[in-house]
Amino acid sequence: MKKKKIVIHSNFSRAFTGFGKHTKNLLKYLYKLDKYEIVEFANGLSWNDKQVNFLPWKCYGSLPNDPERINQLNKDPNLGRAAGYGAEMVDEIIKREKPDVYVGIEDIWGFNNYWNRKWWNKTNCMIWTTLDSLPLLPDAVAAAPKIKNYYVWANFAVKEMHKLGHEHVGLLRGSLDPTHFFKLADAEKIKLRKRHDLGSQDFIIGFVFRNQLRKSVPNLLEGYKLFIESNPNSKAKLLLHTSWAEGWDIPRLLKEKNISHDNILTTYFCHNCREFEIKKFTEHREDCRFCNGKKCQETSNVKHGVTEAQLNQIYNLMDVYCHPFTSGGQEIPIQEAKLAELITLNTNYSCGEDSCSEESGGFPLDWAEYREPGTQFIKASTLPESICEQLKKVFDLSKDKKADLGKKSRKFVIDNFSIEVIGKQFEKIVDAMPEINWDFNFEKILANPNYEPPDIEKNEDWITDLYKNILKRDAGIEDDGHKYWMKEFSKGVNRQDVLNYFKKVANDEVEKDQIPKFEEILDKDDEGKRIAVVLPGAHKDIFLFTALLPSIKKLYRGYNIYFICNPVHNEILDGNPNIHKVVPYSDKLDNMFTLEGRGDHKGYFEVAYFPHTATQKFVAYVHNCKDKTDFELQCT
Repeated sequence: MKKKKIVIHSNFSRAFTGFGKHTKNLLKYLYKLDKYEIVEFANGLSWNDKQVNFLPWKCYGSLPNDPERINQLNKDPNLGRAAGYGAEMVDEIIKREKPDVYVGIEDIWGFNNYWNRKWWNKTNCMIWTTLDSLPLLPDAVAAAPKIKNYYVWANFAVKEMHKLGHEHVGLLRGSLDPTHFFKLADAEKIKLRKRHDLGSQDFIIGFVFRNQLRKSVPNLLEGYKLFIESNPNSKAKLLLHTSWAEGWDIPRLLKEKNISHDNILTTYFCHNCREFEIKKFTEHREDCRFCNGKKCQETSNVKHGVTEAQLNQIYNLMDVYCHPFTSGGQEIPIQEAKLAELITLNTNYSCGEDSCSEESGGFPLDWAEYREPGTQFIKASTLPESICEQLKKVFDLSKDKKADLGKKSRKFVIDNFSIEVIGKQFEKIVDAMPEINWDFNFEKILANPNYEPPDIEKNEDWITDLYKNILKRDAGIEDDGHKYWMKEFSKGVNRQDVLNYFKKVANDEVEKDQIPKFEEILDKDDEGKRIAVVLPGAHKDIFLFTALLPSIKKLYRGYNIYFICNPVHNEILDGNPNIHKVVPYSDKLDNMFTLEGRGDHKGYFEVAYFPHTATQKFVAYVHNCKDKTDFELQCT
């Protein structure tokens, strides 16, 4: 039987993120089954990033290779962010791979209205997303009728979707690999503590987190302070496994709350020797005592971080795990800590409701409601008094009771979050989907640079209208691009300049869509032996340049010459024996690095000539073949 082809679209499977970890678990599980043909579509990488070559399955990055295109997209935060989540290249991967199943695993806003694209629901489309607050994000609710296979990571979101009438929305949690996290033997724990200069009687309170503002660091510090003041003999230390270079200014918070740095620990990881150590924070970068490298240790971050085995050791240094947050999609470190048989404390809101129930072996942290400005989402401010109370509860538990709760916690995660359980659930969903007969085209709705907006009174409504009718995208008041333009209006920008910008972006998109892709134009058998001549016109310029073509052909023996010009000039070039193929011109091809390559983009031609560039405006003489230059050419 033909294997179903599945495109898995999410964070790159080697990224140190929650989505990255889940994607890695899922891909490894599916690969071992040898039941499906799997393709990874990795957010954060360029299309042909060199990292995709080191995976056992096929993988593409979600960003275009062309750096000029990326620069252009980044001029508008809305377009740049959407490109980072795959909006530029998702049509290409669907068209190229023709999957039976597309699975998007990201925050819901990362999908940029994919359900309005031509291919949506013509293949089996599944969204597997995290929702973190009530009321649910309006876009997530509005999209529900268009998403046949809609799964979320936490129970609270399922209940709310069903309450709103979308009963097809199901629960499918993020996955964990239980073999990575487990309780170490007592003797090994003692040895581990000695290695990091920690006492066997120290009461270590741990928190593993990305240093984002939604992680309630001030509340935790206040709760810790209350605990040590009421339990001065506890020898309590707080271990914050996070980056101190982003998010909360933790040193400033410690000073403000008059908490000694001596008992606040963090993880330093060396990107040279790959060793880690737990010690008092001094600064984000430190010298490494293991390899004697200078400033090569960093506090843990998404680029440089510990392995799963090392993270398991860090959990095993802890006596209790405490995770206060305003809201979250799943908060995977809570489940990792449970697998290490720690008692976990977490905010009893959002996804946290699943991890602090009695059956989970965790304890709930009480919270007070506040509303996020703008969205009016309900957010939780975890009560420091509750943190102190639950820490005291764990501290006073007997060793046997702690062990029983730890075993209960681990079993709960294995039964509900392990990749074996989640993988089987995913298999069942995919196997029920029909195979796809790919008999439809990929024509997309083109941007409209000729649209003239009506006289709309409010700037926010006017901007929404431009996105919808010129760029053919939905962008409400919460979109970064929309916010950017409203900020520009507050600075005094006029509507005509904004309209001109939108029309230019639309023109560029239309032009790009009309240009045949190089992959479809270039011959496969001449790869590594191609020359480009870029000369848009006029007639006289092209006619005169043909006198140089025999010299180029002689200089680059065995190379094919591709002549790039405006199609109206093709008649001059018809039948020229020195030209292999004529290619339609676009101003995007006035770029040396697009044609010859730069960085991860290896380029399409070995040498590109730009005879129409008589000034410094264009880079035109950075050729790959260093031993040959334009000055060697002779007219015949």
